[in-house]
Amino acid sequence: MPLPSEPLRKLGFLTIGLFDPDDPAKGHESTLRVLELGERLGFDSAWVRHRHLQHGISSPVAVLAAATQRTKRIALGTAVTPLGWENPLRLAEDLATVDVLSGGRLNPGVSAGRPMGFDRVKDALYPETADVEELGHERARRLLGFLRGEPASEFEGTEGIEEFSRRVQPHSPGLAGRVWYGAGSLGSARWAGENGVNLLTSSVVRAEESEDFARVQASHIRAFRAAHPDGAAARVSQGLVVVPTDSADAGQRERYERYAQARLPRTRAPQGPGRVLFAPDLVGTSEQIAERLRAHAGFREVEEVAFALPFTFEQEDYEQILSDIAGKLGPALGWTPAAVG
Repeated sequence: MPLPSEPLRKLGFLTIGLFDPDDPAKGHESTLRVLELGERLGFDSAWVRHRHLQHGISSPVAVLAAATQRTKRIALGTAVTPLGWENPLRLAEDLATVDVLSGGRLNPGVSAGRPMGFDRVKDALYPETADVEELGHERARRLLGFLRGEPASEFEGTEGIEEFSRRVQPHSPGLAGRVWYGAGSLGSARWAGENGVNLLTSSVVRAEESEDFARVQASHIRAFRAAHPDGAAARVSQGLVVVPTDSADAGQRERYERYAQARLPRTRAPQGPGRVLFAPDLVGTSEQIAERLRAHAGFREVEEVAFALPFTFEQEDYEQILSDIAGKLGPALGWTPAAVG
């Protein structure tokens, strides 16, 4: 377990990519500019949320394909792609293609289980098979297998003038080792460890062993590493909502505080039949946030983070927040920006 004095090794951020439905191109371009800014600021990774039938990025893999042509160094990830919406074979082809385009920088983050709002869309997604679709961990295992090069077909060779392969093409060596699993429960964390993938933890967990968010998150990380072949060296990234105010003006600070206060009541007790726990948003100066993180049981278990940007802020807000994370908060946690070339 890292001590509070140990430096943060990797710093990333996560954005939802909002857009106006009457002008979606502007929002997508804004997301790409945020990713470019992250690279210029020295962030190690940039992640895009997956949102279906909403005014957010519904196809992060396509957006990240564009980002591969506008960035050179920063790792690009999805956090997370709900596999209940996906065909694992087709998704494996898309992910491998984007990884090749990026020069091996793609970090696919996925989750299994019944997706949010599945009952509203299942007949559109799977008009004949919705009730028999396997939506759990086996779907994730299939995706991993295809990325690792397991056969997707019994045939390999020439048919007429066409050449066929048994495995997904293109095959991108190393991509399977950069798959992350978004786990909010103890069982999912253990599954991720047993299957040798990386673990994404976020600001949402299930209150299984405790009603203290940080303690629950720390227990998930420990269970994951106990099950992982790499043990204590297995990669984990934490993703809390963090809003430093060092260079914010008075209006921004007021808006940020109002945003966090409006979301605070849901963090005080488990929510709904699933007993979901939400972490409070961290708003304040970088030194204040760093102090709270150093005392956080989940943060003390990790050397990597992908801080989440709030959903509804403006472009200039994101630029200020990212600049303060890279210039103030990261260094306060011992992080060193990547060289900008």
